[in-house]
Amino acid sequence: MSHDQTHWVKTADGRTIAGTSFGLETGQPILFVAGAATSKRMAFGTDLLESLDVRLLTMDRPGLGDSTPDDDRTLASTAEDYRTFLASVLVREDRSIPVIANSQGAVFGLMLAATGEIRSLTLVSPADELAHPAIHAMLPADATALADLALDAPERAAEVLGGFSAQKMEQMVRTGAHPSDAAVYEATPFRERYRRALDEGFANHGAGYVRDTLIAMRPWNVDLTAITCPVRILFGAHDRTHSPDHGATLAQRIPNATRTVIDDAGGAALWTHARLVLDTALDL
Repeated sequence: MSHDQTHWVKTADGRTIAGTSFGLETGQPILFVAGAATSKRMAFGTDLLESLDVRLLTMDRPGLGDSTPDDDRTLASTAEDYRTFLASVLVREDRSIPVIANSQGAVFGLMLAATGEIRSLTLVSPADELAHPAIHAMLPADATALADLALDAPERAAEVLGGFSAQKMEQMVRTGAHPSDAAVYEATPFRERYRRALDEGFANHGAGYVRDTLIAMRPWNVDLTAITCPVRILFGAHDRTHSPDHGATLAQRIPNATRTVIDDAGGAALWTHARLVLDTALDL
């Protein structure tokens, strides 16, 4: 039977990690690593999960939603929290499962792939590493200004990021979107889910969002050559925001990575092409 379920997990240091599973309880588990400032309520393709026999798992990263903030959180510790979450939720199952990561969630998916046992990684509209020299050189100064500040003066960057809100985040996403994404953002079911996920994502005065963004904007320090599982990168041809070269440089940096540019998609490819995303993850 298909249903949504909330999960509460205790970490070794006493923190709480919250998550949600969507779809069939007995279905093939897939971990979904959501994008910026979105909570465990964010999902995609929920109308397809039962027919595909999929159980989609999401997690509030520390400081977002109902997960305890962690002032010392790093990229590595966040990946470890994902592993702790999976170990608790998938008690009697193989925890080497497919992972789908979207937008700013890409860096966490890559760290999971580089440091843990996952079956495959599907990156959908992944936010690129702005601090990587090749990517940084492709972008105008105004596009890298905040990332440069995060590197040179992280406290000041944190103050700037602390001024964001759920409403400002939604406005920024919609303003930067291609017209091909409009049908998604204007659809009532998506808008309601997205706004709830953003409201929860900015819990704790946005502390989790600020930490996530500082991690993503500063050098990743992920050993991409250590990734041995298959990696598939999906990018919309009309994506204006996530990468200056639609992930071409990123794909070259990852062993066993292949890239597909979707002609009729923009930055919302995760939702406009949900079936393709799920089929890709299951095939890998």
